[in-house]
Amino acid sequence: MNSHFVIGVAEQGIMTVLAVSLPLLLLALGVGLVVSIFQATTQIQEQTLAFIPKIIAVLAGLVFFGPWMLSRIVDYSFQIFNNLYKFVG
Repeated sequence: MNSHFVIGVAEQGIMTVLAVSLPLLLLALGVGLVVSIFQATTQIQEQTLAFIPKIIAVLAGLVFFGPWMLSRIVDYSFQIFNNLYKFVG
């Protein structure tokens, strides 16, 4: 096991984490931006107003993107466990 192999496995892990978390983060960012614009136009300065729409949007995104996210994580885990002999030997 050389350094290129370890860096490749780490890179695949980081890319998987980024790909899985990106849709939900973008969804929360978009909802937060819309709520902030709404707060600025109506001059409502309630700090807790942004949390409920973000939570609902992320849960809806989790329902929508959940199967795809799970398949990406399972594929990566299967690849790691399938190549386990390379890590040991």
